[in-house]
Amino acid sequence: MLLAHYYDENPSGESDRRVIQTRVHGMDFFFTTDADVFSKKFLDFGSRTLLLAAIEDLSDAGRKKGKLLDIGCGYGPMGIILKRVFPAMEVTMVDINNRAVALARENAEANGVKCVDVHQSDGCSEIEGLYDVVVTNPPVRAGKKTVFSFYDGAFEHMAEGAFLYVVLQKKQGAPSTEKYLAEKFGNCSIIAKDSGYWIMKAVKGEAAAEDSEASVE
Repeated sequence: MLLAHYYDENPSGESDRRVIQTRVHGMDFFFTTDADVFSKKFLDFGSRTLLLAAIEDLSDAGRKKGKLLDIGCGYGPMGIILKRVFPAMEVTMVDINNRAVALARENAEANGVKCVDVHQSDGCSEIEGLYDVVVTNPPVRAGKKTVFSFYDGAFEHMAEGAFLYVVLQKKQGAPSTEKYLAEKFGNCSIIAKDSGYWIMKAVKGEAAAEDSEASVE
């Protein structure tokens, strides 16, 4: 029997639905999760760390509206939380896992989040248009080729001056991601570090150089 992964397109494992609770940025959230989706028992530390860093950075930059894309959204915590914090954002969430996509739609409604677009996509294969903010906690277990394809897809769908936020553990490839993003975007800053997790930010286009000067060492 093949082992199911959270990055499978059509997981067939027996359902094991549960509801988890978390609090971010002074707000309470309830998420329904299931078997064969990422971090089904709790909001993972990497996503939480990215959320806190991105919320602070976006607030400091005055970027509280525009189009936001969550690549590899899982059951939807990052896109849903960011939509609650920044209600003027137009949020799109995508994942290859059809079970995760169904959960993300369910969780958006359960958490009072409206006007979000959630659909199935292998990375950015089904994405159209340009975005002002992109967030991703990439599926490291799917391999470097898949992870880097997320960055390539994000780049192609980012508007001039758009922000990309990525979280990875140092031991799972954060330094190689930092190098790749720096080469592709011409910049990459580490805006937060916590317990081995790096939150990296890359900015597309002419606005990049000035925005990426600060880095957490």
